[in-house]
Amino acid sequence: MLHGRSGPYSSLRRGTYTAETLTLRHKMWGNFWAERGYLALHVDSFGPRGFPDGFPKHSYSERPSGVSERFVRPLDAYGALDYLRGRADVIGGRIGVQGWSNGGMTVLSTMVQTALGMKDANATSGFRAAIALYPSCRTQVREGNYSFYAPLLILAASDDDEVSPAVCQGFAAEAQARGVAVEFVLYEGAHHSYDDPGKRKQSHEPNRYAMRHSLYRAENFFRSHLKP
Repeated sequence: MLHGRSGPYSSLRRGTYTAETLTLRHKMWGNFWAERGYLALHVDSFGPRGFPDGFPKHSYSERPSGVSERFVRPLDAYGALDYLRGRADVIGGRIGVQGWSNGGMTVLSTMVQTALGMKDANATSGFRAAIALYPSCRTQVREGNYSFYAPLLILAASDDDEVSPAVCQGFAAEAQARGVAVEFVLYEGAHHSYDDPGKRKQSHEPNRYAMRHSLYRAENFFRSHLKP
């Protein structure tokens, strides 16, 4: 599990960075997977690098290269993969990766065949499947001919005010036309971070629907690719 630009911890608990102070969204998803027989590992890419509170909205150009979703965070993902494969309670060849926003962008960079931290990555040596929630896809569009070594599910919000869902939709369509295993779902009227279970986000009906449907799609997606 790869957090977004605001980091993994609750903004209401600044100064305390533990599993108990993870955001409601991350706790919800972790419990969701655990209840279905998965081991969910949340990777903190910001705290150990001196940015436990994350970064504000629209601060992308100001963030240090040390937390790059292209050149640094994929290494965190593969470090987590190595750790999980060393556990006796994990099926090493059936591990997936999930990310939100900047973490979703990290997923896209992690799943390419030439990913950092891997050599000739594939679904046997790397992750078996991946889910990216409301990522930006501009890097992939700029580079062109992007291919993923394992199936990818992208979940996007039509009324996203942080990233462009249209860019991701176009990217997914072009990749699908080339035979790349990528699924794209667009939730009409939903906002960025629609799966935050707090009252503010969930007071908007499109967000409530998007969250329910995302849980459904994610469960079916990982079941089909990760379960023995």
